[in-house]
Amino acid sequence: MSKYPIEKSEAQWKEELGEERYRILRAQGTEKPFSGKYNVHFEEGTYVCGACKNPLFESGQKFESSCGWPSFDDAIEGRIEYVKDTSFGMIRTEIRCANCGSHLGHVFNDGPTETGQRYCVNSLSVDFIK
Repeated sequence: MSKYPIEKSEAQWKEELGEERYRILRAQGTEKPFSGKYNVHFEEGTYVCGACKNPLFESGQKFESSCGWPSFDDAIEGRIEYVKDTSFGMIRTEIRCANCGSHLGHVFNDGPTETGQRYCVNSLSVDFIK
């Protein structure tokens, strides 16, 4: 039994995603702060997984955090997997697409809205659909 509804070999993912997207989505990388195309993007629509197109965030959940990465105060229910991350000597919560297991970023409990959450997401982890 597979863990995710969509599973592919790492070779398949690498071929489909390209080197940089693969590094972030499948190898838990991150993009440089303030470099992503969705950092200051505020059109109406839906942010979907960059690997499998699973809808993850609605534009109304996005806010300007000035942290250098797109930030959301909530996710579409059931679309995100939460994983304890102890890399780099920190304890954080990694967020992954619940449909394919791809790395999106991390969620923190320091958001300025009523949810108190800040989903810090790599632009290369998502695509946007108007």
